[in-house]
Amino acid sequence: MQYPDPLATLNPQQREAATHGTGDSAGDTRPLLVIAGAGSGKTNTLAHRVANLIRHGADPQRMMLLTFSRRAAQEMERRVGGVLQQALGLQNTAALPNLPWSGTFHGLGARLLREYAPRIGLEDSFTIHDRGDSEDLMGLVRHEIGFSETKKRFPLKGTCMGIYSRVLNTRDPLPLVLQSVYPWCTQWEDELKKLFGAYVEAKQQQNVLDYDDLLGFWADMMAEPTLAAESGGRFDHLLVDEYQDTNRLQSEIILGMKPTGQGVTVVGDDAQSIYSFRGATVRNILDFPRQFTQEARIVTLERNYRSTAPILDASNAVIAAARERHAKNLFTDKASSQRAQLVLVPDEAQQARWVADQVLRQREAGSTLKSQAVLFRTSHHSAALELELARRNIPFVKFGGLKFLEAAHVKDVMALLRFAQNPRGRMAGFRVAQLVPGIGAATATRLLEAMGEASDPQQALQAFEPPAQAKEEWAQLAALFAKLDDPELAWPADMELAKSWYLPQLERMHDDAQVRKLDVEQLARLAAGYGSRERFLTELTLDPPDATSDQSGPPHRDEDYLILSTIHSAKGQEWKAVHVLNCVDGCIPSDMATGTTEELEEERRLLYVAMTRAREHLHLLVPQRFYVTQQSGGGDRHMYAGRTRFIAPGMVQHFEEVTWPEAVPQAALEVKPQAPLLQVRARARAAWK
Repeated sequence: MQYPDPLATLNPQQREAATHGTGDSAGDTRPLLVIAGAGSGKTNTLAHRVANLIRHGADPQRMMLLTFSRRAAQEMERRVGGVLQQALGLQNTAALPNLPWSGTFHGLGARLLREYAPRIGLEDSFTIHDRGDSEDLMGLVRHEIGFSETKKRFPLKGTCMGIYSRVLNTRDPLPLVLQSVYPWCTQWEDELKKLFGAYVEAKQQQNVLDYDDLLGFWADMMAEPTLAAESGGRFDHLLVDEYQDTNRLQSEIILGMKPTGQGVTVVGDDAQSIYSFRGATVRNILDFPRQFTQEARIVTLERNYRSTAPILDASNAVIAAARERHAKNLFTDKASSQRAQLVLVPDEAQQARWVADQVLRQREAGSTLKSQAVLFRTSHHSAALELELARRNIPFVKFGGLKFLEAAHVKDVMALLRFAQNPRGRMAGFRVAQLVPGIGAATATRLLEAMGEASDPQQALQAFEPPAQAKEEWAQLAALFAKLDDPELAWPADMELAKSWYLPQLERMHDDAQVRKLDVEQLARLAAGYGSRERFLTELTLDPPDATSDQSGPPHRDEDYLILSTIHSAKGQEWKAVHVLNCVDGCIPSDMATGTTEELEEERRLLYVAMTRAREHLHLLVPQRFYVTQQSGGGDRHMYAGRTRFIAPGMVQHFEEVTWPEAVPQAALEVKPQAPLLQVRARARAAWK
């Protein structure tokens, strides 16, 4: 029976990427780099490549597909299944092969570390701290070694954790990280070394890992030839999505597992590398072609399926000025007479009014609020707009609110389960003990010290003598942990036991218990989707849901609302209309990111990412002045800013220039990279150094 060609929907470049190393090119063992421009069908191409490899005999059990979120991995599996179902003519989806090694770097790293734990000095029962727990442990260690009581203010726990994380993920030495990113902390270099050593020791004693350990230990494994060859030999194909967002550790992992590059496919776009603050480096994708023992094959996807031609013309002009890049020029069949707009407004208040007017105008023309987005470089840039939207009763959701696992009540339940999984985990135990009325920090510390000294921590917990006023409630908690320690207990019964004990505590501690109870119920529903307590704790910690059910989350899914988002949070999204706020020097680029050429180039890429989110309408807002308060010697005053330097005079031809109101002078549209605003902000920063 003849089945339709599953690659028939791909354009020639997509087909070239999907078929590399199979069919007519079966002898080509070079690593493959797919440079996928914005809106070029990257995910679809990678899914077709995976499916095509399986059609040509690749074992899906021996394929590792690395993404940056579990949802992306699930979407990839769904698309691969759809292609295979069509190609093989399968009626029953149950017959489709699955991809057991599809997931995030951190999630798959955790799986490998558990498997290899005895050989690399770990206990396979380790638990994983989320960022909040890691900061708390750093703060505890900081206090224990006396750095919280220094005469000069020692860096806060969050700053210490940021420094530690950056050193690990970038592989840069501590002095360089301090000088380049945390210059106000350089005086504490010796103390920070001592703190980080004590922090590592505390993690080892408590049998816990943090996010950075999952990549760090994995990369260290790949530096050991025997382990690298063994683990790399388990997989015939390594496929990496969003490669421009990888850090140096992740690059080392790929290179360690496949030093020849055979079987390696990475997909990404150097023009969308915008996460250096997380340790990501654009160098990984720029240098990829020459990293292996054989040079990589490069396939470039330039056909854009998202934006109109005028929007792409403007976007191409902005990124073409980049200092170093993989050359490409996006094109599309979507013609339009509507050019991207440069909208000059007097100030931020008028900017907010213009955006609100435009949003409502497009809604009247048939565009839903959800099909429109307002993007900005930094979260506080939307403050004036949020006030204007609230005044006009225009519903909106701003991305970057309270995350699900950051809510106190969710952290409580997770701590219960983490402490049951790993009784040596001090941060989970410290939190859990204080949930009992009558037990404070001192008693919780006494409990943890007793458990830490005991050969059997569970036995020490059961034998612990609490204060008299906490006796009855403590007995109930001890009974809970006795049940959770039962090897016969089948997951997710653990969650139901923890929930039953915790809900009365929730009622006692919070006035809005009913709202918070919804999150606990959601957590219980999520638990049912995992095979074990360990898998649940690991995967939910590494890839948590976005928002809680309280007011920090979006309105009901049936309601219409405008999207407000930082540019970083908007990557990977698209909207019919996009409004970009504050396209002026000092905001884009941020005046905090103009110290080096590398920083400036990333700011250029940020603007490019913002522009390429738009399908049909793109508006770049250029406020002429900003209101600056509390300036020494002069009081409050207006400061002037020029259009972002990334839209040079020669690029203006790609835009329609709009002034609003009409009285605003056109001359203000000229680039003014040395605007007084920058000098004022620079002086303000210098005052704190």
